[in-house]
Amino acid sequence: MSIDVLAEVQVRRPRDQVAAYMSDPANDREWIGGLREARLVGERPLREGSRVARVSSFMGRRVEYLNEITTLEPESVLEMRSVKAPFPMHITYTFEDRDGGTVVRNHVRGGGGFFSLGSPLFAPLVRRNVQKDLERMRDVLEAR
Repeated sequence: MSIDVLAEVQVRRPRDQVAAYMSDPANDREWIGGLREARLVGERPLREGSRVARVSSFMGRRVEYLNEITTLEPESVLEMRSVKAPFPMHITYTFEDRDGGTVVRNHVRGGGGFFSLGSPLFAPLVRRNVQKDLERMRDVLEAR
């Protein structure tokens, strides 16, 4: 079985600001729960093929992974996939104008490895964490 989670939040900020914030790994620790480190591997600017190294804590375990940007359409789509991780993941952020703000969607898909033994148990936890991360990002941006 695999994980397939979609979360959404409305942010009262322009799409260009929201997308720029979420596309900068330097901001990841501020809004992604459990994340301890995040850094761009290589040079700026972020582009397709760029890699982001992250260290997080999940269920009390240290998790190191490396994501590669597979699609980058500024202000519209940021997709990445894990190229080194205990479990394969594919993450898609989309940004859409709505009611003077931005709707952000985070679609997380993955499975195997750590998740293969109990994904029905993990799916609600992952869904909750992904939604909380988006809400934290919204709160950070709206407070500015």
